[in-house]
Amino acid sequence: MSVGVLLMTHEAVGKAIISAAHHVMPKLPLQVAAVEVPPSADPDVMRTLTAHHARDLDKGDGVLILADLYGATPCNIGLSLGALGIHLRCVSGLNLPMLLRVLNYSEKPLDELAEIAASGGRGGIFIDHA
Repeated sequence: MSVGVLLMTHEAVGKAIISAAHHVMPKLPLQVAAVEVPPSADPDVMRTLTAHHARDLDKGDGVLILADLYGATPCNIGLSLGALGIHLRCVSGLNLPMLLRVLNYSEKPLDELAEIAASGGRGGIFIDHA
């Protein structure tokens, strides 16, 4: 079983998070790609590009989309891929702990990975109580 992971972000966020994940885990156990949406991008063009990336990542077990901000263009484009027949789950609020948690549970199915992503993202947030 192998779910593809697609980061849908604003400019420069996705590739930076993938780079940081490689720092922690030099060999990523899942295929991970990023689509970074520039401010001037045409959403229809980006949707076509994103669908191509998602189809490349889907080896039969679906694609987990990790978006940086719910309701923003990158997330909306990711969510729209379901209407194009792409088997996906989308989790917003992307952070490095979220991606690392997903990568540490790479053998899990898509629905479970979505829950793991959300839990990992929340679990990676701490407040210093000094």
